[in-house]
Amino acid sequence: RVLSEVVRCQNLVILTGLGTSLCVMNDETPPKPKAPTMLGLWNRVREKYDPNPDEKKWGELLASVKHQPDSKNIEELLSACKVATVWFLDSDLTNLQSFIDLAEKEIREGVDFLEASDERSTHANFSQRIARRSAGKNRAKLFTTNYDLCFERAAKDGAFVVIDGFSPTLPPTFNPVYFTYDIVKRGSEGDASAFIPNVFHLYKLHGSIDWERRESGDIEKKHETDTPLLIYPRSSKYEQAFSQPYLEMMAALQSALREQNTGLLVIGFGFNDKHIAEPILSAIRSNLGLKVVVVDPWLIDENNFDENAVIQKDGNIARNDFLKQIQAFMDNGDARLSFLNATFEEVSREIPDLTAETELEMHMRRMRDIRGNAA
Repeated sequence: RVLSEVVRCQNLVILTGLGTSLCVMNDETPPKPKAPTMLGLWNRVREKYDPNPDEKKWGELLASVKHQPDSKNIEELLSACKVATVWFLDSDLTNLQSFIDLAEKEIREGVDFLEASDERSTHANFSQRIARRSAGKNRAKLFTTNYDLCFERAAKDGAFVVIDGFSPTLPPTFNPVYFTYDIVKRGSEGDASAFIPNVFHLYKLHGSIDWERRESGDIEKKHETDTPLLIYPRSSKYEQAFSQPYLEMMAALQSALREQNTGLLVIGFGFNDKHIAEPILSAIRSNLGLKVVVVDPWLIDENNFDENAVIQKDGNIARNDFLKQIQAFMDNGDARLSFLNATFEEVSREIPDLTAETELEMHMRRMRDIRGNAA
């Protein structure tokens, strides 16, 4: 019911995070997610910097930047390193900068995990259900903090059109004016044009592994670039989010949340980025025409669930101040807000398909099935 209410709103806004990339699995037995978690990035950087079992070199690094040794938070470590560059001198500064460069390189390689053969049916199914909307409703806007290309590749599989702020020319160059464009199908006899189906807007709030800033200042799409334009996990990402092109993405999010009759679907986003969580909470407080559904498989610990508790003892709700505040609204009778303790795969199956499949969609699905059976 709550999913149906959200997707039927005049304006549909989706915010996704790491949780929507964890459904892409590797070939191991049992299969594991290919997308790295924050702990996975910590381990990857640590092993690359200091592969020795005693980790003496790693311990010295943590001590030099005053990072707590029991905290395996890569964002906090890179934040401490960035601060330390202010007072480090000479060889110490050179060594620290070398570590920062190594860490950023490992993060870039870690998030560039998607291969052509990877299964993307969950993303394709989700994209189809949120993109196929009545011509009388505004195009769905999908905001993501992920660097990967899961939604772009899924759109290709389903023959969807993604409006992402880049020009249709070569090389694709970023200009926010393209977000105001749309695509229509002109009648063969010159009669009235009609909006084509399966179009959605994509805003990558923290950059993308295929974005590159040229010397001219232009931002272009480039496959397998060595210098992708990313906001790396550190405390300064708040300031970076208000420089171009991220400024346009953040402005679009804040503007979308202020519209009346808007549904916000949050999936796999942990509310740990304050520069994104604060505008959402502000919109909840001020926009009575906003409906919000937060989807997260770890909102509560199902093993310790107590339906009479105001705040669960375990789970993300108990650990995150933003989620606590949203639950406080719900406990006081705010029917606009809902929590769903579910994964991206589970919620994708439950989102109502509001319109029937077109002939093109059925054809593309048949082609995917044939390729899958052949493989």
